[in-house]
Amino acid sequence: MVEFPPVEEQLALILRGTVDCPAQDELVAKLTRSHKTGKPLVIKAGFDPTAPDLHLGHTVLLTKMRQFQDLGHEVVFLIGDFTAMIGDPTGRNATRKPLTREDVVINAETYKTQVFKLLDPEKTRVEFNATWLDALGTAGVVELAAKYTLARMLEREDFKTRYANNHSISLHELLYPLMQGYDSVALEADVELGGSDQLFNLLVGRQLMKEYGHEPQCVLTMPLLEGLDGHLEDGVIVGKKMSKSLDNYISIQEPVADMVGKLMSITDDLMWRYMDLLSTRRTSEIEALKAAVTAGDTHPMDAKYALAEEIAGRYHGLEAGLEGVVEWRRIFSQREIPTDIPEQSVVAPAGEAGLGLLAVIREVGFAASNGEARRLVTQGGVSLDGEIVAAADAVVSVGETRLLKVGKRRYCRVTVVAGL
Repeated sequence: MVEFPPVEEQLALILRGTVDCPAQDELVAKLTRSHKTGKPLVIKAGFDPTAPDLHLGHTVLLTKMRQFQDLGHEVVFLIGDFTAMIGDPTGRNATRKPLTREDVVINAETYKTQVFKLLDPEKTRVEFNATWLDALGTAGVVELAAKYTLARMLEREDFKTRYANNHSISLHELLYPLMQGYDSVALEADVELGGSDQLFNLLVGRQLMKEYGHEPQCVLTMPLLEGLDGHLEDGVIVGKKMSKSLDNYISIQEPVADMVGKLMSITDDLMWRYMDLLSTRRTSEIEALKAAVTAGDTHPMDAKYALAEEIAGRYHGLEAGLEGVVEWRRIFSQREIPTDIPEQSVVAPAGEAGLGLLAVIREVGFAASNGEARRLVTQGGVSLDGEIVAAADAVVSVGETRLLKVGKRRYCRVTVVAGL
């Protein structure tokens, strides 16, 4: 029998940062019953294993799952090894290519490796939906399809748009929301979590649970996290969602120094948004920290230090997170250079007296191309031995060792050697 925090305290944490919570009164009733009986709620979140390099935007949902774990509830991390072979059409304007069984098996292992940097593996139940969907059979699929109408399915925004624009909708895509909903039936979920773009699918699950005679699940959706360039406009945080293609992201696998540096670069307003969506602190703790900053008792920078230490510590270990913040403060507050600068040798073309700076930047991995390196130089983001370099045609001579800095955080001690 689990002893849970008071229902009001649980609800405050559960609803923090959410976008949608239809039938909130039912959620309160479930929490109240759970509190009285000591029986945890079953919290389901499904993930099709498409093997992304996870960034903090992906972890918003995982953070909410961890909060439920910390409250004492049972979390089911559902790997959609069956549904991934259909392909989720959410947000698509064309049919999505499904994965093969081999892809799914490989990618599922990648998911498990990454998500357990946040979820507690001892408190996480891992399920694969092929367990019951493979067994459903043709008769079961027909019975499932009979419990939902085509008219309701075409209310879904992406289907509606594609239908109106005469874009194809394959019949197997219509099965995806039904299969996802059947997962909730099989697991007898009390609550299902998803991104704000998943609301339709989650509500299908709620309806199907009623059709199969189960108490319907409650639904919680989470927002798409703004990237590092998010900012406050008219009292609201605005900005494009965190994305690798927009280069406004923080990967959960990038080095501690980069992770801390990026978190310290966000605005104070965005910091509170990240705190609400990414921190596992109780709501009361965050509110107390906000009050202290507002009253002038705590500097906003100290709150940001706390966020950076927590996030970096989560993915690199508590000690590494603390050391990362200490090092950042030492470098940027005291304007010192790092103590652990990597060293690298680059080779000049045979017979040449040196190597062009653009090639040096590219060779050490600070730019993917000469064009990107040129842009960094012209924007004043490159220095050698502490001096900003303005000339894109600068050359580092053979035999020289120079301290290269690109941007605010990337350093390398580079030696140019003669080519053979």
